[in-house]
Amino acid sequence: MGPTKKSEKLKRLVNVQRHMERMAESELAVTAKRREENAASMVSVMEAIGSLEPVHRLFAQNYADRFDRLSNTDKQLASLQHGQEIKMLRERAKGDRLEENMKDARVHEDREADDNAIYDLVDMTVATTASSKLRE
Repeated sequence: MGPTKKSEKLKRLVNVQRHMERMAESELAVTAKRREENAASMVSVMEAIGSLEPVHRLFAQNYADRFDRLSNTDKQLASLQHGQEIKMLRERAKGDRLEENMKDARVHEDREADDNAIYDLVDMTVATTASSKLRE
């Protein structure tokens, strides 16, 4: 059976939301790593284009084409990274909101339990007093 209290249900949702947040962070880290690798490739291609070695001059057009493809890839990865950053922040905000709701529900449940304990104590006191008067 699943949890019965609202705070327990919300706690489970918080755990799921935190997992979603970690997944978004992982995707963002992979994209950041791909951007770094792409930037390193762009640097090496630029070094080859600027090289004075004759073998590199033969492939200057190929290097220029390669650099253009790497630039386009960098733009795509930058756009993807921006979207993933927004997604991660959104998931974090959802988790924080759920966690606050869980804490509020827990406080409310604790207060209700305390109230019920007081009512039970009052009922026991009143019931004992009333039954003792009946015996007399």
